[in-house]
Amino acid sequence: MRSNPPSSNDASSWPELPLAAWQDTYSTLHMWTQIVGKVRLALTPKVNHWWEVALYVTARGLASSAIPYGDRVFDVEFDFIDHTLDIRTSWGTSKTIALKPRSVAEFYSEFMSALESLGIAVKIWTMPQEVPNPIRFELDTQHASYDPEYAHRFWQILISSHNIFYQFRTRFIGKDSPVHFFWGSFDLAVSRFSGRRAPERPGADPVTREAYSHEVISAGFWPGGSGVNGAAFYAYAAPEPNGFAEQKVKPAAAFYHPQLREFLLMYDDVRRASSPRQALLDFLESTYEAGANLAKWNRKELERS
Repeated sequence: MRSNPPSSNDASSWPELPLAAWQDTYSTLHMWTQIVGKVRLALTPKVNHWWEVALYVTARGLASSAIPYGDRVFDVEFDFIDHTLDIRTSWGTSKTIALKPRSVAEFYSEFMSALESLGIAVKIWTMPQEVPNPIRFELDTQHASYDPEYAHRFWQILISSHNIFYQFRTRFIGKDSPVHFFWGSFDLAVSRFSGRRAPERPGADPVTREAYSHEVISAGFWPGGSGVNGAAFYAYAAPEPNGFAEQKVKPAAAFYHPQLREFLLMYDDVRRASSPRQALLDFLESTYEAGANLAKWNRKELERS
């Protein structure tokens, strides 16, 4: 007999993810995804807002999608069911690396050797991005944890969030990002654009300058850190219109974080809601409407009724 899949309101779709319990695995996995992501960055033609570098939620984990290599392609997938990293090529060869407790330096060496054995020649910049006190991948023996249970829980949350983000995305007919996972900031995100260019950000680095070249309202899921003690959903507008921080958004547990300049809704508040799906949709819709109305977006032309 075939069992029915859990719905997005089932407790199994929203497992506990206490930051302290999986911080070491989180930090290590972050570096592993950066290594894979940097290979994609090195080989994939540039797309606006760095969309070409992102990873995607799959039925088994997080994957790169097809990476061009000459007139062929390959892909890389973190499998959080069997806990492997799978490299597959269009020329019929593949390699598998076990996801287990091991240092970033060891993972980097084995992954790059596996690519070379498949005939894939690539060099990457080995300095991590968007993290404090970065350690070059080949020298990083500090991060060496992997708890399969928490990696699996994290992925289950990504699946549930992905499906709701995807539903939220469908009503917008303007320029809209895919639902994708950024390995730099280690978050799942979806972004809407007004169609207007944004003012230049003085002193912005190249990554930030490209990411925020146009007016955007973005939302996502992030495991926490940097003063946020736990996983959270976020939403922000860039540039932020006057009065955004004072807007009333839903659900009642959502709040504006003045240091991050984002609205946050803690993951545990969603998980414990009578309808996690509705709580998250309310957050996505109300924060978008707050930003779009204040910034005077042409909502009639950008949204499907």
